[in-house]
Amino acid sequence: MKTYQLVGIGNAVVDVISQTEDAFLTDNGIEKGIMQLIEQDRAEALYGAMANRLQTPGGSVANTIAGAGALGLDTAFIGRVRDDDLGQFYADAMNEDGVDFVNPPVAGGELPTSRSMIFVSPDGERSMNTYLGISSELSSDDVPSEVAGKAELMFLEGYLFDKDKGKEAFLEAARDCHKGGGKIGIAISDPFCVDRHRGDFLSLIEHQMDFVIGNEAEIQSLFQTDHLGDALMMTAALCPLVVCTRSGDGVTVMEGTSRIDVPVEKITPVDATGAGDQFAAGFLYGMATGRDLETCAKIGNVCAREVISHIGPRPETNVTELLREAGLL
Repeated sequence: MKTYQLVGIGNAVVDVISQTEDAFLTDNGIEKGIMQLIEQDRAEALYGAMANRLQTPGGSVANTIAGAGALGLDTAFIGRVRDDDLGQFYADAMNEDGVDFVNPPVAGGELPTSRSMIFVSPDGERSMNTYLGISSELSSDDVPSEVAGKAELMFLEGYLFDKDKGKEAFLEAARDCHKGGGKIGIAISDPFCVDRHRGDFLSLIEHQMDFVIGNEAEIQSLFQTDHLGDALMMTAALCPLVVCTRSGDGVTVMEGTSRIDVPVEKITPVDATGAGDQFAAGFLYGMATGRDLETCAKIGNVCAREVISHIGPRPETNVTELLREAGLL
């Protein structure tokens, strides 16, 4: 069985993008500029109403894995799609991007493939309507032990922690990964997800995780504090490596009591979507290729900077060349 440098587990969501006028949003009851979770009937109605649809494979950790793959890592992604048109599209698109999508689409799956309908207004504002569908039903049955056990690094998406079957999948993946000598970490994903499962989240981080990646709000939510320094110290007491992105204020990396602050050059983003995902891609690429932690953070910053310079959550330029220009390769 193949050994992967990086394996991700997360929501497999097809991003469906359409340019539209503000009047369309009003007529269809779409709240502008935010992400809303919607049910199946609403998803099918909005999908049918979209003109000139552009479809791309998405999902937070899936975007990270695709970014790391674009940098040259051997990568795989574990996610759940149905054997429908969107599910076949997702699996094929991930494979075409050089990421092994290890789960075959589920024949007769219980729910349709997950999708996020993204309406882009003339002013560039993105209004997202996300139907979680079958991706949120991922369980330990979807996590092949031969893949988890051969992963040098494994990265989990916190959103999947919302269901018991997702929690169990994470625990089994962690056991298999550690048994094979790999390291495993988690993207915290969302402060509200932490709020719903704080005890279990902290237990997972303390007993199973080798690293944690999150932004300020997510790290602070773990201990319900507004003091980032305190939150970082408390998280670092549980987990060997803590990585905190702070938007234009840079990145903080905690390894035990050792703290590294890596600045960023502030720019005005064209589209901030995917900044955290691509930072993680760069950081994990650095880890997988033996870089020191400061260099890992700098690589992550270059990846994040690239993705916020254009529309869309995945790199569009040759990031390897950008890293060479920055003296990081």
